[in-house]
Amino acid sequence: MLIIYIALGIVGLVLIWGIASYNGFITLINRAKEAWSDIDIQLKRRYDLIPNLVNTVKGYATHESTAFEKVTEARSKAMQAGSLEDKALAENQLAGTLKSLFAIAEAYPDLKANTNFLELQRELSDTENKIQSARRFYNGNVRDLNTSIQSFPSNIIANVFHFEQLEFFQLGDEEQAAKKPVEVKF
Repeated sequence: MLIIYIALGIVGLVLIWGIASYNGFITLINRAKEAWSDIDIQLKRRYDLIPNLVNTVKGYATHESTAFEKVTEARSKAMQAGSLEDKALAENQLAGTLKSLFAIAEAYPDLKANTNFLELQRELSDTENKIQSARRFYNGNVRDLNTSIQSFPSNIIANVFHFEQLEFFQLGDEEQAAKKPVEVKF
């Protein structure tokens, strides 16, 4: 009879451990989704600022239409990117085109003194900082989830319930300059 109680106790402990592990994975996945949502919100905020910035600069530098088109095209690609890898690549391209837009603005002293431009510059800089912070938060949650999926014995529950690792949101290697945040200075 004692052996039956011991066996039932072991089965009960394994069952409790399995439930706790499963719930832990659900928590980690939901945290990663929440973190991605934070990134998405900040990216949308950036997308909303860009047309205003382009229009402000366009008012001073009308002959720079190629740069404006590149910024608009990069913004459109970033908004439509599907996978995490595509999103990172598109964001890198957008950051590069924004740098060219600010380089154009350097040549126009009146633009650099324009209060609307200065406010947009401040908002964009603030947004870039929030994107960087949200990216770190997301990648930390992805790291925790991926570590749990790879670690024994929780990897048993991960395999049974088909929990999959998530990708980190990283800058691409194609553009070295894009590894730096968009620098907005005048």
